[in-house]
Amino acid sequence: MHNDNQPDASPDWGSAHQWSWQGFSCHWQRQGDPAAPALVLLHGFGAGSGHWRRNAGALAAAGWCVYGLDLIGFGASSQPGPRRWRRLDNRLWARQVQAFAEQVVQAPVVLVGHSLGGLVALSCGVFFPHWVRAVVAAPLADPSLLSAPLRPGRRPPWRRRLKQVLVTVLCRLLPLELIVPLLAHSPLLDLGIQLAYRQPVIGDRDLHRLIARPARRPTAPSTLRAMSIAMALRPAAATARALLPRLGQPLLLIWGGADRLVPLEVGEQCRRLRQDLDWSLLPGCGHCPHDEAGEAFNGVLLRWLTRTLG
Repeated sequence: MHNDNQPDASPDWGSAHQWSWQGFSCHWQRQGDPAAPALVLLHGFGAGSGHWRRNAGALAAAGWCVYGLDLIGFGASSQPGPRRWRRLDNRLWARQVQAFAEQVVQAPVVLVGHSLGGLVALSCGVFFPHWVRAVVAAPLADPSLLSAPLRPGRRPPWRRRLKQVLVTVLCRLLPLELIVPLLAHSPLLDLGIQLAYRQPVIGDRDLHRLIARPARRPTAPSTLRAMSIAMALRPAAATARALLPRLGQPLLLIWGGADRLVPLEVGEQCRRLRQDLDWSLLPGCGHCPHDEAGEAFNGVLLRWLTRTLG
């Protein structure tokens, strides 16, 4: 696929704002007529609302009021410390998105999420259906989609406690205070970003800053530790495998045909779990089709929204 990245696309694509929720400071951007239908963009792991730099303008021009929200722990939003580790998973982020729709947008929204953001969009749609009109995941990332099917019944309490202890100890032993700053200030970060793309992106300074700035904050290691523990210990009912069949709203999956991080097999598993979802494949794209092929991505999304919501 042709790389249609525009060189002038800026991560600061909208008017910037801060919103306070439950003691967290949350950064968000907006572009478009506030009276227009609302579309909320949710970034993936390690990114922020600026990652939608190639999408917000086109979506706003098509008649949407486009919001980009930095999830707690990412972008320019608060990075909570280890004392709040039990909360930093997709259930908390779904509550953040619902509160954003209620308090800031003040209307039901369409959610478009990239990778982890796709999981958050799905979670919010299931947990707070009255606030979500439709869900788009591009792609949907969750390790549960590669695991064995859920078994009925709960695990014995001793197994749950053992897993909690092991996960907590292992995550606390990892020297993230050394690893995270080292990666954030080294060329290894550019190599990691490149893994998510099919087209060359090393040298894209805006993209590098978008990922590097949050990782260089002093609270980044403790936040990553908190997030890792919480995501590993969340209940099975909060995983994508359990949530997909429960979603009542229209669902679109957009996948990059050359995604090396969340391969097509995961998308096929999603389609087996929910046969009525809509599916679009962008050949030649990696893990970030919205950024790598912005024009094609925007076209797929807008056509689906018109067909689905009218």
